[in-house]
Amino acid sequence: MTDLPRLSIDIVSDVMCPWCIVGWLKFEKVMAHFAGRLDFRVQWHPFELNPDMPAEGEDAASHVMRKYGISAEQSRANSGRMAAIAADLGFTFNRGPGFRMRNSFDAHRLLSWAGALEEPEQVAATGVQTALKLALFRAHFTDNRDVGDPAVLADIAASVGLDRDRAAALLAGDDYGEMVRTEEAYWADRNVTGVPAFILGGRMLVPGAQDPEVFIRVIETKVLAAAA
Repeated sequence: MTDLPRLSIDIVSDVMCPWCIVGWLKFEKVMAHFAGRLDFRVQWHPFELNPDMPAEGEDAASHVMRKYGISAEQSRANSGRMAAIAADLGFTFNRGPGFRMRNSFDAHRLLSWAGALEEPEQVAATGVQTALKLALFRAHFTDNRDVGDPAVLADIAASVGLDRDRAAALLAGDDYGEMVRTEEAYWADRNVTGVPAFILGGRMLVPGAQDPEVFIRVIETKVLAAAA
């Protein structure tokens, strides 16, 4: 253990949310900025942008146009801007013609399991849950894999060192399903209506994929100054 103050970071997020991976990549810069001054402990929490998404998913372009009432041209322009932002942060979006939105409930069950495997007082800021979350983002947005498919999810779990057989058994049942629903209700009751949402120290909500400077200012003024 270190003697540095530690700040808990709860991130409410969906694997289907492109801004969530962008927000995380920006927040990594925040943690680097405070290296040697502040320790972090990151945990991820579920949010479903489309809880009624069918098992077969939906064409992403059609979904976005229908949900937000925009044209195909606007959808393409938005995707291009998002891809450019992500590329600047070192992440690749490969949203080709076959790219689909997926049901993310089982992915959240898997993430809840991964989170439960971590030690609450672990020294590292992140653990296997974050590794799994990032692997799911890459599988969906970069590799265009079906992260609603239990076999794909089990493979992704194994890729970050989790037991594939245990993951497959979990996905075949309803383990952690009630936990996911309970957590979703918990954050909804606390006015988390969109993602990503970052909760600092269990009490300060910073919504959206904010630039690092926003987080740095909040942490400097609300956390470190208050503790001085």
